[in-house]
Formats: sequence, structure tokens, C-alpha cells
Amino acid sequence: MTGQASETGTGGGSAATTIDGKYGVLRELSRHGNVTLSEVRAAEGVTRQVAWFDISTSADRQAFHAYRSVLRTLEPAGLTDIVARPGAYYSVWQPVGGLPLDSVLAQPTKRQETVDNLRALAAQLAGHGYALQDADIVVEGHEARIAYLRALQLPRTPEDITARNAQTLAALSGGRVRRKRQPGAWLAFIPGLLFLGGAGYLGAQAAQIYLNPPVREVAAVNGQEARAAAKKLTQSGFRVTYTEGQVGNQGIGTIIRQDPVGGTNLPIGRLVTLTVNNPPSIEVPKIEEQRLDQARNILKDRSMVLGKVLKVDGTLTNTPEGRIVSQLPEAGSPAQRGQPVQVMVSTGITGKETWLPPLTGLTVDQAREYAKAAGLVVTRVSEQPSDRPAGSVLEQTPAPFVRVGVGGPVTLTVSVSRYSAPSRPAGSLPLPPPPVPKLPPPEPEVPAGPQPLPQEGVPQDPQPQETQPQETPTPSEIPPTAPETQPETPTLDPVPETGAPDTTAPPTRSVNFQYTFPADLPAGSYSVVVRDINGERQILQATDSAQLAGRNANSSQPIQVTGDAVFIVRRDGADYETVNPN
Repeated sequence: MTGQASETGTGGGSAATTIDGKYGVLRELSRHGNVTLSEVRAAEGVTRQVAWFDISTSADRQAFHAYRSVLRTLEPAGLTDIVARPGAYYSVWQPVGGLPLDSVLAQPTKRQETVDNLRALAAQLAGHGYALQDADIVVEGHEARIAYLRALQLPRTPEDITARNAQTLAALSGGRVRRKRQPGAWLAFIPGLLFLGGAGYLGAQAAQIYLNPPVREVAAVNGQEARAAAKKLTQSGFRVTYTEGQVGNQGIGTIIRQDPVGGTNLPIGRLVTLTVNNPPSIEVPKIEEQRLDQARNILKDRSMVLGKVLKVDGTLTNTPEGRIVSQLPEAGSPAQRGQPVQVMVSTGITGKETWLPPLTGLTVDQAREYAKAAGLVVTRVSEQPSDRPAGSVLEQTPAPFVRVGVGGPVTLTVSVSRYSAPSRPAGSLPLPPPPVPKLPPPEPEVPAGPQPLPQEGVPQDPQPQETQPQETPTPSEIPPTAPETQPETPTLDPVPETGAPDTTAPPTRSVNFQYTFPADLPAGSYSVVVRDINGERQILQATDSAQLAGRNANSSQPIQVTGDAVFIVRRDGADYETVNPN
């Protein structure tokens, strides 16, 4: 017998000693098909019997639910609980006082009331497809009660039920049947009998209630508010206790689990444990000065929702139309997931003009604060390479001291570095070949040893010497001297011709840019640059997020790059995302 998947008992072939974590197994009584009946010890040492069902197929599950429906209709006296949840299908039975049916059938004399009650019980069982043999029946006084009902593996036919009941009813009719007394025979004893009967009845009822409290179905309260759920259960006669848990898709203070689960039959006065949703607190984000659609996206990222929206005049706070003036709870305060945030939205500023001071040299954040104080909104921030500190304002629109209507847009041009470090390490690059020095042309070779002198009286040829044939000295004219080592002429590598392609230079190729901006794009100004070995080039001017959110951006024509290249999406001058080229 298995418990809730991790606990096993006698029916599962294991040595565990509990069923469903609350019934200690004393011994196994019987096995019938997929049902194991065990004697267990319940709370406060009370002995019970648990019929555990091994559910492995959908047919087994359907058969169990049909069996549970029959039990709810018959309301057996021995049934105290029936559980049906994934991994745990079982019924709990208690002892029922009275004589077993076999002992009643063996009596030589039977009361007519007992026989009638047994026949009525047989008809009631047959109406649900069961015979008297399928139940453990006890008789207390004249009343026949069901102490235990066995689950059927296969449904019985009406003929089979009639044949089985005929055997039992035939034994019931055997012997002498004591008929009911005729009315009026004991009228003289009515007062005393009424008193004794009333006292006995009240005592029996008190004992019955104390030993066998009535069983009721536990209401399903998942998803309800904690107070309402507790009130509903206590009105049904159950006791309630709370525990805390957390689930992200339900409201704070609602019931996310209950034990026992809804639909379980439980004696009155038993304890029902309710788990209340109470997740840890989170920090409320700042949504002031945002539009409602932007605020919804920001709150969605924090698992919060936009609550009540109030319209207020934005003249006093210089807040343009459609922008949030204030929020409740305030930004930075603790809150629960799923908690709504109430906002006040400006209806605009009427009948006022404003102007901006010079913003040159300020940072973007400082310029935004000045624009807010003047009742204007920075809607676009473009970038321009400059030697000034990165992020400082170079130009502004409107110009300083020009009067404009409150709520108008402001455009800023901010500086970016002319050169930036590569977005990723270059790795090992091949070194260029060493330069080849250009040597002067070689001088004419001069033979070693003394040269013959020109003879006197011999006229010299007036023509240049290099055109005259040079006489080769004979061996006799060369004095015998040690041979000198002739210097070797160095061999020069061919110098590459001017204009020849350099095979070590990175190749130039065409790439395309394609990127889809998210629908919940944070507020700001976005630009796109391409970076390769030659540096950075801007392909998308700074554009406000409202114009880009949820849209697909791509290059209208191929972009020429050299070597490794990457596209960089920047938000207000800072890197927002890196996109590899297609």
C-alpha cells in the first residue's frame, strides 16, 4: 500500500509503516484485486481500517470514482473518510457496533422488523449494483447497517445480484419469525415506555455523536479570500488553521492549498489546514513622468499591475498631458507581487509658456531635470563624436531662452568618444613580413692581384675605357700569390610591386542589419552603429523609444564592413544590446 508517492505501506510491497503520512499500519487484513485493506492507528490511538486503491490506469480511476459516488449515496455507518487526489485514493472505515449478519441469520427466532430492514437494505444495494455479500452488515436492535462495502472489480448483472441475494434471504427466512405485536396490546405501559425509550434514545444519540460524529463533505475554498474561506468551513462544523505559502499568479491573502482537499468526507470537528498566499515583498519601481503604456510594461517586469488611473491638472507640477504626475505606493516602497499601483495622469498644462537655460556642458540626466522643471520633455537624444566628455550636451532644441509652450519636446545632442575600445578582444593576429632593405647596385668585379701597367709610347685610345676590351693577363704575368676569397654577391628577395594586393589585410564584405525592438522598450533615445576594424559608423540616428517599440528595424541596403563586425544598439549613449550581422 503506497502513501502520497513517497510513503509506502503494506500494499506496495515496502516496509514503510504509514499511509498518507497520518495512518500507521498495524497489519494487513486482506487483498482484493487492486484494493488492500489494512488495520491502522489513526490520531489519538484510534483504530481504523484503510482500503487503499492502487490506481494505474484511467479505468481504475473511473472505477474508484464510481465507487465513491455509491458510498456518498448509501452513507455507510462505518465510513469516516474517502480521499481522491493524485497519488492517494483510499477510504477510511471505523468499527460499527452490533451483531454480524451471519450471527443474525443463525438465530432460530428473528424479529419481523429485522427481516424487513435487511430486505430493504438488500434492495437498496441492488439498486447500485451490489449484493448483500459485497458488504459487511451488522444489526443493532432492528436496524441493519453497513460496516464496510467492498469495491467491485467488474459490475454485477441484475441476475447475478438476484441469485446471490436469494441465498442470503433464504437463510434469513429460515426458523421462526416473531411478528410485530398488534397495536394496543401494550398501551398501558406507554408512559413508562416513552420515558425509558426517550432516555435510551437520547443516551444512544449522545453516544453515537461522541463515538461516531457525523461526516460532511469539505468545501473547496481554493482561490477564495482567507476570511471568507475560514467562515465557510467553520459554519460546516470544521476547525481551521492557517499556514503561509507563495504563488505568483494569485492574489495576496487568497487560499492556494487546503488539507484535506475539497470534496473529502470528514467527521465534524476535524481540522482543516489552509495555506494563504503571502509572497515576499518587492520594491515598487518609479513610473512617474512615464506614459500609461510605458508604466504598464515597467510594472509587468516587477509582477505588478496598473491600478486606478485618476486625471489631474498638470499646470501646478508642469507635467505634460498624458504623463504620470504621482503614484501610490511611492517608488522604492515595499509591496507584494500582483499588487496594483494607483497613478494620477496629467490632463495637460494650459495657458503657459516656458523656456530653457543653456544646457551645454551638462549631462543628459541634468538636462532632463532642467527640462522637467520647465515643463518640457526630452523626446530625442542624438549622439555626435566629440573631444568633450562623453555624455555631455553639445546642442539643444529649443535654443536657450526661446519661449515655447509648456509640454513641448526637447531634442539634445550629446558627445560620444571619437574612438572606442573594441567590443571584444582581437585575439592573435598575423605579424606583417619584415621590410626588405634596398641595396645599392653592385660594383664591377675587380680581379685580384696587380694589374699590368700601360706601356710607354703606346698611344692611348681616346674612347672611354669601358668600351675598350680589357686584356686578360696571362698566368705568367700574375705573380704567384695566395688566392683570396672572392666576396659573394648577396641574393635579394624580390620586392613586391607597388599596388599589389596585400593578402594579409582583412577582407571586405557586405552585411545586413536586422533587429526587432521589444514592445516594452524602456524609455530613452536609441541609436545604432556598426563597428569593424576601421572604427564605428552610425547607421540609425537617435530616435525616441516610442517610435521604435515593437517595430522591426533593418538596413535598406547592404553595409560594407572590413574584418569582424558587430552592430551595437545604444540607449541614451550607453550600450543597450549587441547584434551580430546577417
